[in-house]
Amino acid sequence: MSKVRSFGKWFSKWFTLFVIVWSVVNYFAPQISAPLVKSTRYLLGIVLFGMGLTLTGKDFERIVKRPVPVILGTVAHYVIMPGLALLLCAVFNLKGATAAGVILVGSCPSGTSSSVMAYLAGGDVALDVSIEALSTLLAPVAMPTILYFFAGRYVHVPAQSLFLSTLEIVVLPIVLGVVVHTMLKDRIAPVLDFLPIVSQLAILLILGAVVSANHANIFTAATAVVIPVVMLHNLLGYVLGYLFSRVLRLRQPQRKALTFEVGMQDSSLGATLALTYFSPVAAIASTIFSIWHNISGSILSSWWKNHTKETVEEMLDNGQGASFEELEGVED
Repeated sequence: MSKVRSFGKWFSKWFTLFVIVWSVVNYFAPQISAPLVKSTRYLLGIVLFGMGLTLTGKDFERIVKRPVPVILGTVAHYVIMPGLALLLCAVFNLKGATAAGVILVGSCPSGTSSSVMAYLAGGDVALDVSIEALSTLLAPVAMPTILYFFAGRYVHVPAQSLFLSTLEIVVLPIVLGVVVHTMLKDRIAPVLDFLPIVSQLAILLILGAVVSANHANIFTAATAVVIPVVMLHNLLGYVLGYLFSRVLRLRQPQRKALTFEVGMQDSSLGATLALTYFSPVAAIASTIFSIWHNISGSILSSWWKNHTKETVEEMLDNGQGASFEELEGVED
């Protein structure tokens, strides 16, 4: 298992590069992933089932024992990112499915790769995972509600269908994962070593499918403006997330965690729902976000790691982080 774990760490280290390369490959050769377009929801289910397998009672106990930062962090995520999306649509005069796609990615729960970025930056991974879990479990209610009020002016929003699909795609796999972990307990340990690899491969397959479906529209005059919008959306999310954490007077490790939790989205979910309920054009924002937030997150985590006096090891000793083994099942 040590070889599997080592390969998983290596794959995680270079995952951003794989994301970029695989996106380029599918842009120029869309036929490679075209057959997977209709299977993205099942691939995402695999990722979220893996997330559920890594969750234990301790993860939910943290939410109960430390509810204030977890709840405020989740509220910040669902206020800041949709709000920014709506503002950017107005500033850049986006319309129709393009605007709906930007709001859709802004309405998604926290991206699971934020846990890894928080770990690499020396952040409070326990807080990060707690916010991630809560925002994901709230997604069936939060996403349709936000989309109905914010994106309804641009496209028809099937709120009830979105609720049921998000429940099926997001919550059900996570709950099944938690149940399996609870039933098998320590016997599930050997499988956990494979989870980061399986999750990341599934994410790459989803990304390839979405790029394949959108290869003809990504760089057209009508949709090219989505690129700077997505970049600003993500970067402003980091800035406002960090400023909000300062208002709450959190310590630096918690500030890092909240920054990533606010600014990084589960864009794979956004792309899957866009293809299912809107159009390939609506999935462009999620596609670009998937690529960009891995790049920006890696850069920010590296900068923080190199400009923080307290080392990651000291953070772990002080109980402000978590071991990488605890995170291996959560990748995006």
